[in-house]
Parts: sequence; structure tokens; C-alpha cells
Amino acid sequence: MMHRTLGISIISLIMLIFAASQAFASLEDILYEKGVIITASEHDAIKAKAERAQEKQEYQLPVSLKQPASPKTKELLDQVEWSPGKGMSFGSKDGNYLTNIRFRLQSRFSTPFDSDPRKIEDFDAQNSTSFDLRRARIKVGGHGYKPWIGYYFEYDWPSSSLLDWHISLGKYEWFKVRIGQWKINYNRERVDSSGKQQFVERSIVNREFTVDRQKGVMAYGRLFPGTLADLNYYAGAFTGTGQGTQLNDDTNLMYMGRLQWNFLGRELKFSQSDVEFHEKPAGSLAFGYATVDSNCTRFSSGGCGNLDEFTNSNDAEAGQFRINQIVEEFAFKWRGYSIQHEFHWKQIKDSIEGLQTNLRGSYTQAGFFPHYLINEIPKQLEFAGRYAFVDPNTSVKHAGIDKREEVSAAINWFFSGHNNKVTLGVSHLTIAELNAMNRSDERIQLQWDISF
Repeated sequence: MMHRTLGISIISLIMLIFAASQAFASLEDILYEKGVIITASEHDAIKAKAERAQEKQEYQLPVSLKQPASPKTKELLDQVEWSPGKGMSFGSKDGNYLTNIRFRLQSRFSTPFDSDPRKIEDFDAQNSTSFDLRRARIKVGGHGYKPWIGYYFEYDWPSSSLLDWHISLGKYEWFKVRIGQWKINYNRERVDSSGKQQFVERSIVNREFTVDRQKGVMAYGRLFPGTLADLNYYAGAFTGTGQGTQLNDDTNLMYMGRLQWNFLGRELKFSQSDVEFHEKPAGSLAFGYATVDSNCTRFSSGGCGNLDEFTNSNDAEAGQFRINQIVEEFAFKWRGYSIQHEFHWKQIKDSIEGLQTNLRGSYTQAGFFPHYLINEIPKQLEFAGRYAFVDPNTSVKHAGIDKREEVSAAINWFFSGHNNKVTLGVSHLTIAELNAMNRSDERIQLQWDISF
């Protein structure tokens, strides 16, 4: 009711100011028409003086708008906290309710192309310089009723889509439940936010092997924290059709599991680069598995899709493809140094065509802050390198792409950690096709990513 009253008051005040200005302008015209103001120059001078006075009034807000209208309003404003990079937070005094709102923008310059080429002809087809607003997002999260009942929403303006929405029940560290849609916890590179990447974009491995966002339920938790047996586990069941409004194409579900061993007794968050500067080393070794019968052969922020050389997901039969995939993952951070690695294997069985395709891919990347070796170098500077490959058909049973490779280097300047950073990336991309010569090209990208 208070918000409604305040809204009506503000609208009424605006209408009053507008009506007064219109009335004053009409009075000048009447005086001019009646001959009280003799010349047009006098009319213009009086009108200009009135407009200046009006502008001055508009910049001088009434005291009632400058200050809280009541002790209750002041009490509410005192509960609002704004932190650079962490957004605006407000909640109840008893701690049972909390809401955090954040905004994020990511702009990117690329030449001579932006997207990773997957065929030799893509090098020429994408030959253009671009400057894009890649991501513009609003994030709303917090908890309600109890501190262990969490919620989160994330909306992307360029794609006009609700990316994430989920509720988490986490009263116990060893057992938690999440329900909704999110990037399910299969592999680190994909779960790492695009705003917490070490490079401009994820590796070429991501497109073929990510299970991306899914709708469903997952149980997860941490066991034996702080010991040599420190473990994180994740197990879930999902529709297997990716994000969006798609219904499951059959009665089968996607099942996913991940077991992560924090072998030094310290958990590594899903974030790249050691911007936190781990005084004590932290590392993890993880294995994941996912399986589903679906009309999809790949997943992305666009939802259900198909890999090259496979039937389009819109034309495929329900449950046409049986997908089994595994991932091995390693990550480590210590005193400004970081490394992470993944090896993927994926099998796709086409029940209609009777074909079986095995894919494999891997990436390894590492970065360091030279400041911790040479004090004179600014501590905001990081250097990083990455190698990745994708073999989309290890058996080579039909004509198609044989192998793709990526060699990338990146320079990061962190103004405020991952909340405000600039990344300069250079990539050498190579494609080898059957019965064709290899083709390669270089790509330069400059990106600014800011959260507030």
C-alpha cells in the first residue's frame, strides 16, 4: 500500500508541474494578444526568463523528496546495501529474507571472425570484423522464509530469454536439493560463468560436449570437508531437452552424476584465474557421466540442437539418439597460478540410421600473475595460454570433419577482479578435413566485462 501511495503521489506531482508550466505559457500568449506585451522580442525575453526559472525549480526537489518521508521509510533504506560488483542487497533484520540484484554487460571486438569455424569454408564465410554486445544480463538471487531456502533468476536481454530459474534447499551441507533450470554441474568449463572466464570465450570443446542448461532436480552436497577425503557429489534427473519451453520428446529422462575429490581438503569454486590469490593450494579431480535418449545431439543457450552431420533436432524422431558421455577434469590454484583441464568422450547411437559415432575432445589451460614473481609488475595483470582439440568422429565412418585444434593466448587486466576486467585474446584455429588440405587462421578479440 505504501508503494502504491508513493507512486500516486509522484505521478500527481509531475502532472501538477506540467499543468502549471502549460498555464504559465498560455498567460504569456494572452498578454501578447491583448497588447500588454507590445513587441515579439519582449514576448520572447519574458518566455526565456520563465523557462530558466522553471528549469531552476525542476532541479530543486522538494524537501519531502530529498529526505525519507517517515521513520519507516528510513528504516527500509538503511537495510539497502550497494557493493561495487556485488550489486544491491536488501533484506529483513532477522536474516530470513534477502534479495540481491546485479547487472552485467559484456562487449566484444573480433577480427576477422568471432565464432569458432567448424568447416574449412567457415573461414571465408565469417571473414568480417565485428563489435557486439555479447551479454547484457540481470541477476536476482537470495533466500526467503529461511536462510537455507535459496532462489535465483537470470535474464539475458540480447536473446530475450530467461536463462536460469531455480530454488535450492540447503539446510545441510552434506545434502542439498535444487529444482528448476540451470547449467547443470557436469563439467567445470561450462559451469564457470562467462563472466569468470580466463579467456574471451570457452574452448572449442564446449560446443560438442556441454550438457548446458537443463530442467529438472538435483541432489548435491559436500562430504568430509577439510580432510583428505573431501568430496563434492552431484546427481540429478532432467528432461534432456535443454533450456526453454521445450517439452520432453519422450518419456525418457537425462541422468547426470559428478564426483569431485578436493584432494587438499579445500574446495575450488567454479571460477577461473586465481584472482583470489590462494595462500594455500587448492585442487580438485572430478569425473562426470551423463546419458539420455533424445532428438538432440547437442545443447546450448539456444536449447536443443544438433551437431554437424546429424539430423536436425526438429526433424529427428522422439528419442532417436542415445547419448552417453563422460568427462575427466582437473583444476588447481595457488598463489596466482591456475590450471584446469578436461578430457571428454561422447557416444551417439542413431536408432533410425543404425550408426554409432564416438567423439572426443580435450583442453588444458593455465595462467599466472607475474606480479608475484616481479613486484614491479602491476598485480592486475595476468597471462594465460590454452590448447584444445576436438575429434568429432574417431571411427571416421562417413565423410566429414576429421579434427579441429585451438591454440590461444590471453592477457587479462582486472580492475576489480572478475567484476570489471578487460581481456585481449589471440587464437590460432586449425581444421583438418578428410581428403582436403588443412586450413588455419588467426583471430584477435578484445572484450570488456563488467558487473555492478
